[in-house]
Amino acid sequence: MAELKTKAHEMAAKQREIGVAEFFARNRHLLGFDNKRKALMTAVKEAVDNSLDACEEADILPEVIVDIVDLQNDRFRVIIEDNGPGIVKKQIPNIFAKLLYGSKFFNYAQSRGQQGLGISAAVMYGQLTTGKAAKIISKIHPNEPAHYYELHIDTQQNRPEILKEETREWKKDHGTRVEIELDGNYAQGNQSVDEYLKETAIVNPHVTIIYTNPKAEQFVFARASEEKPKKPVEIKPHPYGVELGVMQTMLKQTDARTLNSFLINSFERIGANTAKQICENAALLPETKPDDMSREMVEKLVDGIKKTKIMAPPTDCISPLGTELLEKGLRKEINAEFYAAATRSPEVYRGNPFIIEVGVAYGGQQPAEEPIRLMRYANRVPLLYQQGACVVTKAVTNANWKPYGLQQSKGGLPIGPATLVVSIASVWVPFTSESKEAVAHYPEILKEVTLALQEIGRKLGAYIGKKHRILAEGKKRDYIQRYIPHVAEALKELIGIKDTKKVEDLLYEILEHTRGELEEIGIDNPEYDEELAKIGKDEEEKDE
Repeated sequence: MAELKTKAHEMAAKQREIGVAEFFARNRHLLGFDNKRKALMTAVKEAVDNSLDACEEADILPEVIVDIVDLQNDRFRVIIEDNGPGIVKKQIPNIFAKLLYGSKFFNYAQSRGQQGLGISAAVMYGQLTTGKAAKIISKIHPNEPAHYYELHIDTQQNRPEILKEETREWKKDHGTRVEIELDGNYAQGNQSVDEYLKETAIVNPHVTIIYTNPKAEQFVFARASEEKPKKPVEIKPHPYGVELGVMQTMLKQTDARTLNSFLINSFERIGANTAKQICENAALLPETKPDDMSREMVEKLVDGIKKTKIMAPPTDCISPLGTELLEKGLRKEINAEFYAAATRSPEVYRGNPFIIEVGVAYGGQQPAEEPIRLMRYANRVPLLYQQGACVVTKAVTNANWKPYGLQQSKGGLPIGPATLVVSIASVWVPFTSESKEAVAHYPEILKEVTLALQEIGRKLGAYIGKKHRILAEGKKRDYIQRYIPHVAEALKELIGIKDTKKVEDLLYEILEHTRGELEEIGIDNPEYDEELAKIGKDEEEKDE
């Protein structure tokens, strides 16, 4: 027994608290740094996302410079510079060298960042693989100096370690520049830095990106619109999305003196009448003190909320791109013959509003015999990895694309020369992991993506159908044109016409007149369009 007691003490002596940074340092694959190629893309992605968020929040049209320098032996220097509002001096170390630090986690408004992990995780990865410090320079006003830092992360304490700090002159009026040296691998393709920046330019047509790749080749993704995205408005949480444990915490932390005032002041869409109705459905007194509520009472409150009809949350907290700008972005970056876009009405999952947008580019250089190119986005950020785990992919593969003119094998992406864009905008995107690479399979999201695909599919089907009819008409016309000289010669013999050239001209004129009539009434075939509409209606009723 004494030996067991000794063992217990020995085991207890080995136990200690695990720091957040320490945990992610060992599990960096959770943050998207599980191989060198992906690590390079993720580091660029996190820095660019931060730049775009900062510019939009400050109402600045973003101009982002991305420079990747090949240092040989799988080592790269990544430099991201923006024209954003800059960062105040005291916040620079925490933003770049402390994990789970930021404002977006508590903010019920659409943003690219959510967890306060991204850029600090990139700094940590660079530190782990090269031992080099991250170099940051930031300036908030033309009349103030820039602040320069060289930073490491103390992974055991999850706090910044400042190696160098000074003020510098910097020609920019305002902005931020971050430089990280890291181990990586550069390769072009569908999961590369090149692809991430191109896809970013499509759904952010107000952004200019100047990119120099490791081969010293420069690419400019120029903005296609001066129109800035609508700035999302922060909202309070919606009561339908709050679970029992979260409700308990909110009740403990509130300054409200009664349950009634707690409900009104803590949630969206709850006024005096709705709060009263919730209390009645929960069998709780409106004057109950939040501090006095037991777990059983909180459970009654959550059930009372479920029984009460409450308006959906407001949607000014999200900023969809819109069909016009999405189509502009597609036209700017993808060479095609047909473009279309669609935006669904706002819906809600777990109390969080969201909007699904889709766009398609058909034809051009995309191979006709290969699967379509699928681009997935969450809050205007490209999702390049874990395509098979994403609700968007499930919706695309489950949809029936044959009525819309594309071939498809069971359980696969449709086949055809098309690029399909599917984007979700929400105050809180339900990613499947911390690396934010796939959207979780919520039924509400799956349904909305499916309906959006059907809407864009009908537009695509109408175009492909018209194109096929035009080709069929052209083939028939070729046959007729081939025999016009023979017909003219036969008429000459039958009725004694001397000028066969005139007969040929008249026959060609009749053929051209018929072409005009076909273009006017035959190509826009109402029967075909009605059939597509019927297919869409049947599918929507089936989904309902």
